[in-house]
Amino acid sequence: MNAVNFRLDERVAIVTGAGSGIGRRVATGLADAGADVGCLDLAGPSLEEVVHEIEKRNRRAIALPVDVTSAEGLANAVERVETELGPLQLAVNSAGIANAAPAEDMTLEQWQRVFDVNVTGVFLSCQAQARAMLTHGRGSIVNIASMSATIVNRGLLQAHYNASKAAVVHLTKSLAMEWSNRGVRVNSISPGYTATPMNLRPEVAEQVRQFEADTPLGRMAHVDELVGPTIFFLSDAASFCTGADLVVDGGFTCW
Repeated sequence: MNAVNFRLDERVAIVTGAGSGIGRRVATGLADAGADVGCLDLAGPSLEEVVHEIEKRNRRAIALPVDVTSAEGLANAVERVETELGPLQLAVNSAGIANAAPAEDMTLEQWQRVFDVNVTGVFLSCQAQARAMLTHGRGSIVNIASMSATIVNRGLLQAHYNASKAAVVHLTKSLAMEWSNRGVRVNSISPGYTATPMNLRPEVAEQVRQFEADTPLGRMAHVDELVGPTIFFLSDAASFCTGADLVVDGGFTCW
């Protein structure tokens, strides 16, 4: 029997939200596992930086400055990936936003913007990616959701964010079932509190201490710790996994 293979050698991937946080570390992690990566995010120097990091790993990468709410932009990005890197086989959708407001005071614009990016953006990304993958008869997509899809975070007023991440988990299951007999797997990962730039700001330091105290492992996740679960779902090691949501939360949702 062959050993389980977690490598992604010679495969082509696209990562949304690749300019920072989880998306950035996942993009470089896929390169470490052997993949070439199209790095998609809003235009900015961080996007070029992650491309440079991947190239230092002797893998190919291209910067794709695109807003995930643009169906045309996403379609063009996938086309460019296939033209410059090769047939698209892997995708990770990490682009997302978060903010907070009391539900009774939240404006429709604030609610809608979170859903536009976190839900519609994930759907449009999956749609553009799958259109390519389905023609090849093979592909694997991972959507980054959140443990907030399952629980309501104490002290955070984010009904819109929580609802959007719950939608991502169920969207993932729905797409997995639609494409299950056509060679494309779709899974999601739900991180707990993670040490991203959003959670490392001085103004949230006290809140972060509470997050860590509420987590059984006693700390937030490092972005490195999201790479392994992502590679697992993308790799042949997860060939029988589709429609699954993997919670990576340091035990938080056990309490």
